[in-house]
Amino acid sequence: MKTEMDIETNRKALQINLDAHKYGTFAEIGAGQEVARRFFLVGGAAGTVAKTMSAYDMTFSDAIYGPADRYVSRVRLNTMLDHEYDLLVERLDKKSGSERTFFVFADTVAARSFKQYNESHGWLGVRFQTQPRGEPSQIIIHVRMLDEGNADQQEALGVIGVNLLHGAFYQTKPERLISCLHENLAPSRIQVDLIKFSGPAFATIDNRLMNLQLVSQGLTDAVMFKADGEMVQASEILHKKAILIERGSFRPVTYATNDMLEGARRQFLKETGYSEEDLVVLMEMTLENLLAEGQLNHADFLQRVDILGALGRTVLISKFGEYYRLAAYLSRYTTKKIGLVMGVPTLHEIFDEKYYLNLEGGILEALGRMFKHGLKLYVYPMIDEKTGKIVTANHTQVAPNLRSLFQYLIDNRYIAEIADYQRDFLRIYPAVVLAKLKAGDKTWEEMVPPEVAQIIKEREFFGYHAAVAA
Repeated sequence: MKTEMDIETNRKALQINLDAHKYGTFAEIGAGQEVARRFFLVGGAAGTVAKTMSAYDMTFSDAIYGPADRYVSRVRLNTMLDHEYDLLVERLDKKSGSERTFFVFADTVAARSFKQYNESHGWLGVRFQTQPRGEPSQIIIHVRMLDEGNADQQEALGVIGVNLLHGAFYQTKPERLISCLHENLAPSRIQVDLIKFSGPAFATIDNRLMNLQLVSQGLTDAVMFKADGEMVQASEILHKKAILIERGSFRPVTYATNDMLEGARRQFLKETGYSEEDLVVLMEMTLENLLAEGQLNHADFLQRVDILGALGRTVLISKFGEYYRLAAYLSRYTTKKIGLVMGVPTLHEIFDEKYYLNLEGGILEALGRMFKHGLKLYVYPMIDEKTGKIVTANHTQVAPNLRSLFQYLIDNRYIAEIADYQRDFLRIYPAVVLAKLKAGDKTWEEMVPPEVAQIIKEREFFGYHAAVAA
């Protein structure tokens, strides 16, 4: 008996099969030929499918696509798309290139193995023409398959593959295409944590905004991109790396922001003995922070990201309100040390029991999850505005019933003070900087690094107006 998922997925595949203008190749490695199977199952595939193939044996795969360091990777996917698309055009362009638009669908996947409990993930992509003999456009995605069984993972892969191909052909708005990727699939079955659009059909698309959509639409918990704006899947840069991460609004980045991070970085490297090459530094913004005003402000988001990019930072956007969830996410990709950088006010929040009412074990369960992977908190001091005294991690006041627990974490070095800092920077607060900036008070420029001030003024970020400032 066909389920509603099968009926709707088959309907999409049949629509493509009945479209006389679409013709192409399916190349799938690692989880059967589940996407191509859907098109053969519904009938009419002879009008759509030029070729299907799957080279499971590495020797055969290398002979076709060339050798690879990692077979389930973005590099391998792009090699597959390049090879199959060039072959398709070479063999069929003279015959039907003026009548049809060609496409190649490819995936390379590591599904659940019957031998071991491995990370199940894959890269999927489609390269396609929007008009006969036109330059192709492309969409690639990275997925995590969450089903326990191999057969279920294959089924989910087939569904999302059909959704991707159907969206590429018939959805004119990328945001709508993204929302269609999960159609006929429960969110608990598969995640999409990277998407990249390229080519003439997407010339005006900012891929950073598209990946933000993956988080806001619930297709994944986190996305990541480098300083140059290139989208990356977490394992591409976190695999076997030590990680130092600072959470913030970065609206804007201030001297205190950088002082906190640099002090923690020096201390982290000294304590662990890692080299700079061993370390990845991340700047994290949560979706909750981005939604502070009720809805996503895309312009404001890009302004923050542009500034972090100008500083050479890698950015993580997540839905991890709780730090223990962030710790679990990072530890998925590395066995090396992880450091979380924060100020004393954030440390106060971590020890506020109201944030853990949803956990059976309350704050004990939350802290157990957070610290179980060798994670460490690096805490930047603050100024007590009433007394003028510096408050450090060791002198942070928590609820009476939590003092012994807090002292245990201090004594066992799960929490460390950032000892190397600039006292003058402790009175710099992003909210004050932003208020001065909007009011035309030029003293805000003394509170941020020169490169940050320059980009804000040149591009008039965060409500800055040169005329008002003058």
